[in-house]
Amino acid sequence: MIQLHNVSKTYQRGSLPVPVLRDVSLRIEKGEFVAIMGPSGSGKSTLLNILGCLDTADSGHYHLNGKIIQAASEDDLAAIRNRMLGFVFQSFNLIPRIDAERNVELPMMYAGVRPAIRLKRAQAALKIVGLAERAKHVPAHLSGGQQQRVAIARAIVNDPQIIIADEPTGALDSRASKDIMRLFQQLQHSGKTIVMVTHEDEIAHYAQRVIRVRDGSIVDTAPSAGT
Repeated sequence: MIQLHNVSKTYQRGSLPVPVLRDVSLRIEKGEFVAIMGPSGSGKSTLLNILGCLDTADSGHYHLNGKIIQAASEDDLAAIRNRMLGFVFQSFNLIPRIDAERNVELPMMYAGVRPAIRLKRAQAALKIVGLAERAKHVPAHLSGGQQQRVAIARAIVNDPQIIIADEPTGALDSRASKDIMRLFQQLQHSGKTIVMVTHEDEIAHYAQRVIRVRDGSIVDTAPSAGT
């Protein structure tokens, strides 16, 4: 499903080049749930952005479901992000003025899905995450855990093969965090591939495998303590 080979990334800080990823190679199988961990500045977020086609590598090769990503145009990348990938962020990224149902519909609007179909799919996605009865509530009337469930419904509404999650429990209390991680496990059991960045060992235990990054390199990959 996902394969990186000798991927490197460098940013410019003024006139100074700052290497962020150094010859990173990894493979993630279809249906796998992987956690990426590392200290601040280790390169884990840059790695996640490259895997999610939000950033591009300076060198190396990225194959996503058989497609060579570095050969893709901007339009191709946008289509991949909309149809193959679903994104979940720490800050939820919901639009405050519209209700949960409309928030979930947004990716389908960008994909040109007809309104009647959008409504059915949004309702189905909210049912999967256990929020069918909160569909007409705006984010301010939902708890943090409920807002993240709406964000997950939005991420899965186009039936992506891969979910990219960046610190999905970082803004939640421990009870809501456990609920969200159980939901991710259910999605994985339904066939989704999940790649998650977290700084919490307790959260990483919900994944099947943990990839540890330090100073721009992968220093360890092993089954999680929870498997």
